[in-house]
Amino acid sequence: MDYKELIEKLDQARMPHHVGIIMDGNGRWAKAHNRPRLFGHRAGAKATRTAVELAVEIKLEVLTLYAFSTENWSRPKKEVDGLLKLVKEKLYDEMPVLHNNNVSVHRIGSNMNLSDEYLNEIDSSMSTTHNNSGLRLNIAFNYGGRLEVIDGIKKLYAKAELNPELIQELTPENFGDYLYTAGLPDPDFIIRTSGESRMSNFLLWQSAYSEILISPLYWPDFDKVAFLSALLDYQNRKRRFGGVKAK
Repeated sequence: MDYKELIEKLDQARMPHHVGIIMDGNGRWAKAHNRPRLFGHRAGAKATRTAVELAVEIKLEVLTLYAFSTENWSRPKKEVDGLLKLVKEKLYDEMPVLHNNNVSVHRIGSNMNLSDEYLNEIDSSMSTTHNNSGLRLNIAFNYGGRLEVIDGIKKLYAKAELNPELIQELTPENFGDYLYTAGLPDPDFIIRTSGESRMSNFLLWQSAYSEILISPLYWPDFDKVAFLSALLDYQNRKRRFGGVKAK
């Protein structure tokens, strides 16, 4: 099927403002093809480019991609080193194209375990796009949802030393101002590939009322047709946010 046929079926009035994707299955895809895991991660990088291309084409506002979790450090050193190298390499390769397409690229996540040199290189690369006004692309890199909440609490208390009233004024709504995603809408829709039915520490606070779709496809096989099919599924849902369906 031509993916453009599916674009025509999208209801622009019901598009999600923010989509998060847990890009899972690179290793199993590689195993299924009798290739090493890093080969799967490189194939996954191509799928990432495809997803971003579509997000730009359909004028999605925010796309957050789970690229590397705080738990991924427990993987074999060779794989971790290869992933870190791949992330930096692909950022350098893709940044001119992203910039030309008005995409604003940002990293969300922790600085722990990463060298200052590495962080400066990738953050400097992304900073060239920060004034762009199109798609906001978040790379959740060295990211963990629980750690994000802890970092948010620390940030709140640091500010409360100067303004103690911030503690009393804290609400579920304004706590988001202390998270990595401050200023952004919560994800309306989260997609996870590879058939696994868990959140894996991804946007835990922000996803309280996100719609979730589990795709059986491994991430390298998640193409534009699959992405659009997921969005059409989202548009067929009735979101109630804890309430009841209106009569």
